[in-house]
Amino acid sequence: MFERFSQVAAVAALALVLGAPAFAQPAAQQRVPASQAEVTLSFAPVVAKTAPAVVNVYALKTAQQRVNPIFDDPFFRRFFGMPGPGGPGGPGDGPGLRAPERVQRSLGSGVIVDPSGLVLTNYHVIEGADEIRIALNDRREYEAEVLLRDQRTDLAVLRIKSEAKERFPFLELGDSDGLAVGDLVLAIGDPFGVGQTVTQGIVSALARTQVGVSDYQFFIQTDAAINPGNSGGPLVDMAGRVVGINSAIYSRSGGSHGIGFAIPANMGRVVVEQAKSGSKTVRRPWLGARLQRVTPDIAESLGLPRPTGVLVQSVTAGSPAAKAGLKTGDLVVSVEGLGIDDPESLNYRLATRPIGGKAALLVNRSGKEQTLVVVLEVAPETVPREELLLRGRTPFAGATIVNLSPAVAEELKVDANATGVVVYDVQDNSPAAVAGFRPGDVIVEVNNEKVGRTRDLDQLSSVPQRGWRVTVLRGGRSITAVLRG
Repeated sequence: MFERFSQVAAVAALALVLGAPAFAQPAAQQRVPASQAEVTLSFAPVVAKTAPAVVNVYALKTAQQRVNPIFDDPFFRRFFGMPGPGGPGGPGDGPGLRAPERVQRSLGSGVIVDPSGLVLTNYHVIEGADEIRIALNDRREYEAEVLLRDQRTDLAVLRIKSEAKERFPFLELGDSDGLAVGDLVLAIGDPFGVGQTVTQGIVSALARTQVGVSDYQFFIQTDAAINPGNSGGPLVDMAGRVVGINSAIYSRSGGSHGIGFAIPANMGRVVVEQAKSGSKTVRRPWLGARLQRVTPDIAESLGLPRPTGVLVQSVTAGSPAAKAGLKTGDLVVSVEGLGIDDPESLNYRLATRPIGGKAALLVNRSGKEQTLVVVLEVAPETVPREELLLRGRTPFAGATIVNLSPAVAEELKVDANATGVVVYDVQDNSPAAVAGFRPGDVIVEVNNEKVGRTRDLDQLSSVPQRGWRVTVLRGGRSITAVLRG
């Protein structure tokens, strides 16, 4: 470092001796502001237009506090003259010990996207809330109800409750596909609860797919400062349109490091439109094909100059992909003329198109390009779910299982061509959780018996065993383990 500084100092000294500028710059870079307007350039007009539609979202959740287990000891209660648990009729006198309730408060942001008072925010901002309140930047507060929550995209739509049927300030959802790296953007929200705050930056990158905070990853990256409390607030362009919903940051300290991520507005539009239609879940197009990222080695084997597109690993019979003519080994290069580099990009491109429409896929097959048209339809539930919570003294107890169908496979991101039943949920600290079962596991075989439906596993697990030999499909891999009874 000192060496480089010495060299720079020497160059500067020599330039001074010779009577020339030390660091000459092109004339185009040496201009001064030519007018008062240039001197007073400001983002204030954009802020004035957008700030009234940005809200604070307060989510309140009542939680039971844990009581020290020593208070449940009869000797401890008798020695200290404390009442027993259970109230009247219990082993002690008085109303009994109860775990006190505690109200947990979380703060986030949101943006009004419809004059009727529809608010778009993050799912994680309102997750598990018993009560939600909305505060406008003019300090008015309202209760809010959840119209639609979608954990897979980390988005939720709320409605402001107002008896006056008033019209609220709102912002238009822009076209996030029109963004370019380097575009100026503003992030508006309530970081750390200090009050509405505006930060400015640029679009640092597009189509970030390896962030890992939702199922549909296709994030806008920005260096506009985003901090805790900004979640759910808008990322706006210089026309005052919402181009993203601020959702995550890369941070080692909890504060902004100049790497923030926003969900594209085009994905937000899908969720808002379905909330307006009265839907309680987000319906998405189903392709019906397993896809693989193209690595440098795969690209070389295919004769590609660089890794691009996604490789089709398998196609589900009767799926839109099969009907369009997609085959195993095909390389999907683009969707509607928009290039894709990984499965997440393709899933995003399909998810932001309307159900009932069509999408043109450019496919490279054996070195020749062709266009296949896929009809966009939802995944069918060809087999009833028959949801079942397993109980008893088995390693499966606490697992909720469902029958496998294309709809379940799409929802849990498992192979629709597999056979077996799917673990839909696992209760915390249950035998199933201790055994290592996870949502998305496909249970194929138990003690050498094939598992086809949920009732099969329920029957198999009803007979006590000293050991359980279980075969599970997880992430495309077959795992066999022996569990204790």
